[in-house]
Amino acid sequence: METNTEVTLAIVLLVLIQGVLVSGAVEVRPSINPAVVGTSVTLSLFPSTALKSGSWAVGESLILTWLGDQQAVFPSYSGRASVNILTGALSLSSVTVADSGVYVVQSSEIQLKANASITVLEPISNVTVRANQTELMEFNSSAVATCSVSSGSSLSFLWMNGSSEVTASNRVKLTDRNSTLTIVNVTRYDQGPFRCCVSNPVSNGTSNPVNFTISYGPDNMALTVNGQNTTSFLIGSNLTMLCSVQSNPPVQLRWAFRGERVNTTGPLLQLFNVSENRSGAYSCLAFNNHTNMNSNITAHIKIAKPSLSGSEPQAVNVWLLPLLLVVASLFSLSGKL
Repeated sequence: METNTEVTLAIVLLVLIQGVLVSGAVEVRPSINPAVVGTSVTLSLFPSTALKSGSWAVGESLILTWLGDQQAVFPSYSGRASVNILTGALSLSSVTVADSGVYVVQSSEIQLKANASITVLEPISNVTVRANQTELMEFNSSAVATCSVSSGSSLSFLWMNGSSEVTASNRVKLTDRNSTLTIVNVTRYDQGPFRCCVSNPVSNGTSNPVNFTISYGPDNMALTVNGQNTTSFLIGSNLTMLCSVQSNPPVQLRWAFRGERVNTTGPLLQLFNVSENRSGAYSCLAFNNHTNMNSNITAHIKIAKPSLSGSEPQAVNVWLLPLLLVVASLFSLSGKL
């Protein structure tokens, strides 16, 4: 026959086993995670478990305890925390970023202990970009843009140039958790528009575009005459020379003939009813007073008389000359007969 001690030990062991099984089987499930600052979160037990007593804590800080229909809320959570005395669920209102953490429920009633982690995030607002300067010189300046928000937590930063994502390279640096963009030795293709996109798991925002004004050139000059690359023309022709150049700010183009300036500015030089003395070197000249750089391009134009036959005379091969002389002699003899 079993003694009272053995019976008591058996009961205690059974309770401990049940407690372990219950603790391992019960989960704490937040109503929302991550949560937004100012909202309410409920942490429920799953499956639903009736608890007559227990406590809730976050980390090492107690939130409340309850026994039957009585509950005691600690002062730092007064007015924000309450427990459902039937299910043991904790409700927390007006949450802040500081409420992020691991929440633990315990009950000695069935030796239950379970936890869940929740994160509270501040939504993003007012994404702005500030540039150190926007007037830059190609190959000689660096662009620096810094992205910030009025509010928001756990932020991720992404930069866009037009519709393309900006990634780090030899010239492009992303620092301060990608909130600062630096472009070293800018080129004309770094004008933008640049936008900063900020996100966290509960919200996102995008800044207004920022553009850089980059001075460059003049370079990549081209010169055509009558829309062609031809440089030989007949006496009496009308010529329209068109000069193009890449430059910012745009430059005023000037013209020169045989090294001497002509009284014409702009991309077009027009000549009418040209004569042979208009043959020579025509130059288009460009100067950018922002970059202090200049460039020019020259076309050598030849004005010629039309040939009598309407085409260029054809050269006669030397080995045909004897044959031509024989034929000419035959025709000459036949004329005397």
